[in-house]
Amino acid sequence: MTLTDDSTRTGDTELPRWSVADVYPSLDDRSFTDAMETLDADVTRLIALFDEHDIRQTDPRAPTAADGQAADVALRMFNEVSALMSELGVATLSVTATDSRDDAARALMSRVEQQSSRLTPLLARLAEWVHALGVEPLAGLSTEVAEHVGPLTRLDERVAHQMTEREEELYAELSTTGSSAWRSLQQVVTSQLAADVAMPDGSTEHMPINAVRGLATHADPAMRRAGYEAELQTWPQVATTVAAAMNAIKGEAVIVNRRRHWDDPIDASLYANSVSRPTYEAMQSAVTASLPDWRRWMRAKARLHGHDGGLPWWDLVAPAPTGDTTLSWDDGIDWVRSAFGSYSTELGGLVDRALDERWIDAPPADGKTGGAFCASFRDDRSLVLLNWSGSIDSAQTTAHELGHAYHNVTLAGRTPLQRRLPMALAETASIFCETLAIEQRLGVTTDPNERLGLLDVSLTGPNQVVVDIQSRLQFETEVFERRRRGTLGASELDEMMLRAQADTYGDGIDLDTRHPYMWLLKPHYYGSHFYNWPYTYGLLFGLGLYAAYRDDPERFRLGYDDLLSRAGMDTAEVLGARFDLDVTDEAFWTSSLDVLRARMTEYERLVDAR
Repeated sequence: MTLTDDSTRTGDTELPRWSVADVYPSLDDRSFTDAMETLDADVTRLIALFDEHDIRQTDPRAPTAADGQAADVALRMFNEVSALMSELGVATLSVTATDSRDDAARALMSRVEQQSSRLTPLLARLAEWVHALGVEPLAGLSTEVAEHVGPLTRLDERVAHQMTEREEELYAELSTTGSSAWRSLQQVVTSQLAADVAMPDGSTEHMPINAVRGLATHADPAMRRAGYEAELQTWPQVATTVAAAMNAIKGEAVIVNRRRHWDDPIDASLYANSVSRPTYEAMQSAVTASLPDWRRWMRAKARLHGHDGGLPWWDLVAPAPTGDTTLSWDDGIDWVRSAFGSYSTELGGLVDRALDERWIDAPPADGKTGGAFCASFRDDRSLVLLNWSGSIDSAQTTAHELGHAYHNVTLAGRTPLQRRLPMALAETASIFCETLAIEQRLGVTTDPNERLGLLDVSLTGPNQVVVDIQSRLQFETEVFERRRRGTLGASELDEMMLRAQADTYGDGIDLDTRHPYMWLLKPHYYGSHFYNWPYTYGLLFGLGLYAAYRDDPERFRLGYDDLLSRAGMDTAEVLGARFDLDVTDEAFWTSSLDVLRARMTEYERLVDAR
């Protein structure tokens, strides 16, 4: 259960490994075990404090000075306990995310989750209490409430969708052996899977499944197809198990949504993301209108790779065949550093700080969680997980995740209640930083082949975020509809995924090569509900912000960090208005998509000129 490791050498490049050993040398070190004992005791004390001041559902009344004092001490302690809980959770994550076979670390993570299940119902009690007393009247009597008007107003609004106190407590406790346990199972069985890849030279190589998926960006088309075919042969080995997890998690959500009076599960997701229905529908309308453009672009990419008709699935995220598309770690991190530095010295300096303080875990490994993420650790420090594959896309992902880390820096002065970021707004800084990287490179590149390669990267990711996520949204919507009527078999989930891909990708892809197991391997379906559309929101909102930056860099810099720091405090509409962006208007989303359409136009021209 060590929390430190040496860098891993891949080829001629040393890839960094993260470490939190300066805070907790290991999960069995006295510093960590003492902190866990403190957490256990503090959660018990906090519950007793809520009981002492009767912070729970009560009859509406005018708040008193005593209520203001109770609010001050309760909010202060809630934030302190939440901060410690988050830190310990991320410390255990630093082990489990890189080695899912570490059972001792997983047991400690479960212990943190159990304490979280005791803390969660207190938010429901707090919501009922502030609803009865009124946020604004209470803010006049409590400094802490005055500092938390935004988050408490959101809690006030959720009262209409809460179960009774006893039911919320029971659900939070049961979820540790319900949805949380099923989510953990999905992570374990998918991260530990390995595949036999039939190499183009006739040999067979046994590889971790995350490394197999990494072949999707390999420069050799035969390797990409080999990885795709190995995936299709391998994922069915765990399909029945993961289907059980899907059924359990979504089935639990169906029951809880009904008891919380959510008529449509998407409404619960909109509330959780601080996005209104008109804003969501405006975005969806613009996305639907853009699908023919994406299909045309995919067919252009297919021509670039020598295919007639639609693009085979194994070439969806393939690098453009315009020369050497590999990128060393050093060159990739230099690119990100330069792009960030073009915005500000603070953002540029974050790259070196992340390396010097060992925030980043880059190499793929057996038992390591797939994909990439950034988790806030302590103060303004983050942990960034990557699965570096030596491509331009890997560098773009690095810029994206370090954008999350910059967001965490701006949030460092906020309390845990103030920094409870909705998913849609959590993507703001990451998309902005990713766009910085792409635009900076495009701005200095004149060679047609290099431009085509960069445009390919700049559109491949958004194609996933707009088109593929639209397929995920359609799939998950159908899962909820059908799960109300009964359980779903693995083959049924396969069919639903294939149908969703056909409806969204259309003739942009070779429909015979669709990937039926995307439901199985994406952790998003198992960690929350409708985790998909917020990525589209984040992409298009980030592009809108980048346009505002380009129009008036100095004005933008003056307000950007404050906007990021308030992402857990204001609604999506209020944050957009800070830069004169009306996110309820379809025209805003269309204008963001127009940035991508312009790239598509140049891409098609360069392809047809070859």
